[in-house]
Amino acid sequence: MNVPNSGGGVANMSAEPNVVPMIDILLVLLIIFMLMQPMLRKAIDLQLPDPTPSVAPVNATSNQIVLEVKPGDRFSINTEPVSRVRLGPRLKEIYDPRPEKIIFVKGDPKVRYQDVIFAMDEARGAGVKVIGVPPKANP
Repeated sequence: MNVPNSGGGVANMSAEPNVVPMIDILLVLLIIFMLMQPMLRKAIDLQLPDPTPSVAPVNATSNQIVLEVKPGDRFSINTEPVSRVRLGPRLKEIYDPRPEKIIFVKGDPKVRYQDVIFAMDEARGAGVKVIGVPPKANP
């Protein structure tokens, strides 16, 4: 398209858009998303058991607390039966005087996932800092 300019000549005008500002904006957005990506990750801290555990002597006493989640809304703490209502207060009684706040949660394969999560929540509410899962016994 020829358009007369102020100098009396004809100037060629082009209808092509200037894409440089769009590229600048895209690069800024790319940098923002790259910086935000690590902050959006949610992680759970895990402590996995030793794959080759050492065998404890037969006469050694253990001070581990094992919370078993059984079918039918039944729980047991080191083989002591505990009701669902009494689970939280009983764990608090056990863990208040203890310096080590570690528990192992063992769920029966027949129980619902939400029952195991309930037991873990009750343990956290009682002050437990580390929740472990005992290794599966070999048949």
